[in-house]
Amino acid sequence: MFGALKLTEQIFYRCIPFRYRDSDVSGNSNSEKIVEVLMINSTSGPGLLFTKGGWENDEAVQEAAVREAIEEAGVQGELMDFLGYYPFKSKTHQDEFYPEGSCKAAMFALLVKEELESWPEQSTRNRTWLIVPEALDRCWHPWMRDALENGFSKWPAGKDI
Repeated sequence: MFGALKLTEQIFYRCIPFRYRDSDVSGNSNSEKIVEVLMINSTSGPGLLFTKGGWENDEAVQEAAVREAIEEAGVQGELMDFLGYYPFKSKTHQDEFYPEGSCKAAMFALLVKEELESWPEQSTRNRTWLIVPEALDRCWHPWMRDALENGFSKWPAGKDI
């Protein structure tokens, strides 16, 4: 499922949190469902991001992805599927072990079931729900656009987009 990894790459676990919203604001249960994805602001500049982070020694990678969604975006839900790996370079993650800053994001789809009223990073993070075309325009990094367009949007639950 997770494929081969290079020891020269740092791995980060990210979710594309999503929900279904009725297209009919009157609440008609027969209305078409619209898929919205949740993005958060960057704390280091403009643009919107998906939640991310590393994992702790005592947790599975899937647990890390879910934990980061809670910590950064204040959402809980059901982790649906692994969407793939997306490579990127990071200046902030360059060090003696990863001098080139090579990273990979392992992306998961997370069906949001609850938005928390308070969460660990709420003082520095804002949540923004967007339909996928809007999210594609607002993605800060090209690899995130790729994950949304070629991973999430082609995934079975995302095909309704």
